[in-house]
Amino acid sequence: MNPTQRAYFELHIAVLLFGFTAILGDLITLSALVLVWWRMGITTLSIPFLTRIKEKIAALPPALTVKYMGIGVLVSLHWICFFGAVKFANASISLICMATTSFFTALIEPIVFKRKIKRDELSLGLLMIPGVLLIVNNTEWDMMTGILVGLMSAFLAALFAVLNKTLVDEAEPLTITFLELGSGWLFLSICLPIYLIYQPDALFIPQGFDWLWLLILALGCTTLAYVLSLRSLKHISAFASTLTINLEPVYGIFLAWILLNDEQELSSQFYLGCLLILGAVFFHSFRNLKKSRHAA
Repeated sequence: MNPTQRAYFELHIAVLLFGFTAILGDLITLSALVLVWWRMGITTLSIPFLTRIKEKIAALPPALTVKYMGIGVLVSLHWICFFGAVKFANASISLICMATTSFFTALIEPIVFKRKIKRDELSLGLLMIPGVLLIVNNTEWDMMTGILVGLMSAFLAALFAVLNKTLVDEAEPLTITFLELGSGWLFLSICLPIYLIYQPDALFIPQGFDWLWLLILALGCTTLAYVLSLRSLKHISAFASTLTINLEPVYGIFLAWILLNDEQELSSQFYLGCLLILGAVFFHSFRNLKKSRHAA
């Protein structure tokens, strides 16, 4: 296996692990906020074993550190919404909502970088509308909250991704990850006591297999998956990486169909809507590739 083939293999493993997060969110009995608190805490503690984090943080300007920490709060809110969608609806709905991140990115990026919205970026949203309507119109009403929370998760993911893009070259990836996840964990540590006061019946200590699922979620689906995705970028293009990462909902929904029997809760129209949304995402990606080749 040559370096490029190995990179693609590692990236697909990473994407498969990313797609598995929704499955674990469904299996873990904790509420979304408590689950994310444990995930961020365990992941943050694992990073110092991979790099000399203290010296690298000390070398950063304080203002830059604060910016990364602010983005970390957005990451924590995104994960709460993502797992909230799993709890309110199911893993498949949460994952397909995340597929709309590309659309939200197309809207947020021009605002952050102060440029006009491109016509093809608007076309991405228009192509997604039929798929979203199919899903909304053919989903049980009690799952509608999950769809709304899932779309908020996608919006927050797009927001912190665009903000990260402006700062990504200012520090090493693992340093950025440590600051963002660590600050998100601190933010949730402040929120958690208030949450537990108003939700006294909410579990805080993981029960039974929750410990195993949390460790897999934090160490496997977060730390390991992130390291694999970073390593793959050394041998494949950013576009190829993005296109592969778009497979996350495909892998995730397939796993949910096998492991959680989500197909019993969802109609055939839901899966048709999924195909339309994913088709729009891949069409947009290939169109960008074609344009970049012509520009070269």
